[in-house]
Amino acid sequence: MYLDGITLSPNHPPVARIELEIKTAAGAIRRIMKKFNVGGNLKTVSGLAEYEGFVVSEINPRGKGFVTFTNGVTINCGQVIGDTSEETMQRVQIRETIVAHLDKEKELFYRGIKCLSLFFIDEVAHYRSYNSEGGEVKGRFQKIFEEEYASIVEDYTSDPNSDYVNYLNRYTPEDTHKGYFSIDRRGRMTNSSLKRGSDSSDDISAYELILKNKERLLSFDEPTRFIFSHSALREGWDNPNVFQICTLRHANSTIAKRQEVGRGLRICVDKNGVRQDREQLGEDVHEVNVLTVIANESYSTFTAALQRETREALRERTVAATTNYFLGRKIKDKQGNIHEITDTEASRIIVYLADNGYIDNNSHITEKYHTDKEAGTLAAFDNFLQPIANGVVALVNAIFDPKALDNMVEDDDRNKTENNVLNANYKSKEFQQLWKELNHKYVYTVHYNSEDLIEKAISALNKDLTVTKLQYVREIGTQEDTIAFGNTQTKIRELTDISTSQVAYDLVGDIARGARLTRRTVVSILQGMDNNKLMLFKNNPEEFIRNCTRIIREQKATMIVEHIKYDMTDETYDSDIFVPERKLNYNKTIEANKHILPYVAYDSDKEREFARALDGNEDVVVYAKLPRSFKIPTPVGNYAPDWAIAFKKGEVNHIFFVAETKGSLGMELRGVELAKTDCAKKLFNNIPTNNIRYGVVNDFDNLYNIINDIE
Repeated sequence: MYLDGITLSPNHPPVARIELEIKTAAGAIRRIMKKFNVGGNLKTVSGLAEYEGFVVSEINPRGKGFVTFTNGVTINCGQVIGDTSEETMQRVQIRETIVAHLDKEKELFYRGIKCLSLFFIDEVAHYRSYNSEGGEVKGRFQKIFEEEYASIVEDYTSDPNSDYVNYLNRYTPEDTHKGYFSIDRRGRMTNSSLKRGSDSSDDISAYELILKNKERLLSFDEPTRFIFSHSALREGWDNPNVFQICTLRHANSTIAKRQEVGRGLRICVDKNGVRQDREQLGEDVHEVNVLTVIANESYSTFTAALQRETREALRERTVAATTNYFLGRKIKDKQGNIHEITDTEASRIIVYLADNGYIDNNSHITEKYHTDKEAGTLAAFDNFLQPIANGVVALVNAIFDPKALDNMVEDDDRNKTENNVLNANYKSKEFQQLWKELNHKYVYTVHYNSEDLIEKAISALNKDLTVTKLQYVREIGTQEDTIAFGNTQTKIRELTDISTSQVAYDLVGDIARGARLTRRTVVSILQGMDNNKLMLFKNNPEEFIRNCTRIIREQKATMIVEHIKYDMTDETYDSDIFVPERKLNYNKTIEANKHILPYVAYDSDKEREFARALDGNEDVVVYAKLPRSFKIPTPVGNYAPDWAIAFKKGEVNHIFFVAETKGSLGMELRGVELAKTDCAKKLFNNIPTNNIRYGVVNDFDNLYNIINDIE
């Protein structure tokens, strides 16, 4: 599961873009990017039981952004979690790149053309890192590359009399690759944001070779043929002899595929610098100048995105300053208010540009505009346009720089609520009594028998543990014309031919960390498992570890609830937790009469209907939608209940109630999620001095039954 990013829209709540595995109608498993709102159920969308409990509970765009699920898992933008085969798939990509490189290199060698391959990676530390003494340490990409290269190159060296074989044997795997990255102030490689024309690099030799000494790099006397880069080479670096590009990172929608692919879209040169175009090669020009991209997503997804970006790049955009371009645009005036440009203003803007020589006869922006703008001497606007002058300049800039439009105008608040501040309901006697009871922070202690846990975990693992055998789908296709792709070949391979024997797993340690148990306890569990279940480790080590950890945690969670004890601390919550930081979206709120804020924000239709029922029921005095920052600690993660309610005295068994709303009575809470709600029941329902009761409900009618059934 990969969180690609969070989409913000003025009239809608944030939407999370999550890449996950989807089971197709044919039964195949595909990685697909999907959009999720709060309440989105990954298990329902994917059709896979592995996503049980992954229901979106919060989408927070602040900072880098993150998404939290009802099972307590939080994933940050750009983060990968629960990927059972990421490193193995990256090994597959590296392997396929080396094979593609050697196949192409053997063809080009006898033409006197040096073949290069380029790897884009997400973290420099994956290629090279540093120990505590500052010494360089090989990252996993280096190790994988050298292992795979040493294994694969043997298949190309069977003919000892071949000049190409002699060339291959001349260099060790370590000789063939280099990394090009920026350096920090201590001289260490770091993730780069290198801009065009910058001279930052990792070390002088790599920098001089890769960026400056292209003649040396394209010589067969130079062993470097594989280059690893973070972001430095996406811009400002061109080498005509890149024939393979491999993306060893998750697809990021903010980075255009055309930008990366463009690093290899060049007419190559031979060792003498002669460009290998049609004049040199004739009809062979299209056979020689072929770029192979080894991507970590499905063929259809990759090609569809590349085709879409190509069409968008070719689509005609605004190139002239016309009245139609300015008319109706929303900008900010000097007071910061949103202003929509009128017919008259659009015409006056054109007159201003023409009178000052800022547009030519074709309405194109002239060099004089750029010169005056750079010098800060743009002609003054008349009194009519002066209040919107800054917005007009931004619009003109956007004609030749479309990105200038991105942050010009903020949402005009027409679909936003008024400021949501605490009202008279908050100050009421009933809510203050409720808040006095509720407003405490707690700590917990747990005592349970390790032998019981070991026995239950062994039984559950022997019954429920499944591990799929690792395989990957290789899809190959060729771009047949300007945009279209075709001629595809698909092959499913099990990972039996991948050199994974060097990969070491700390089976006991990984499970111990994930389940928060001692190594001794984990060893006892593994020793008690049936042998056929334990041998599933060979099918897929990462999935074995993940599924074992999940099952053990579920058993542990069940035992924890039976033995957990809560104690109140001296800390309390501030009332500010109820007040949202920004105005709410009208489309996701209801106006309320009995809520402690004028508006109730809801995350689902079920919550909206529940809030309306609370507001319209005569037995309810006051209620609050509890913010996510109100948390109950549990051994399986913090838990945030939904509602706090005060009823009229005498109408129900308990006047103070905390509720969690679920979609239906038939919804089965499992594992960690069930443990959290059971912990809340222990906290509120089993403490004699506590006047608040807690329950999980699916609607308001169900709430009455539950509250009156609790002792």
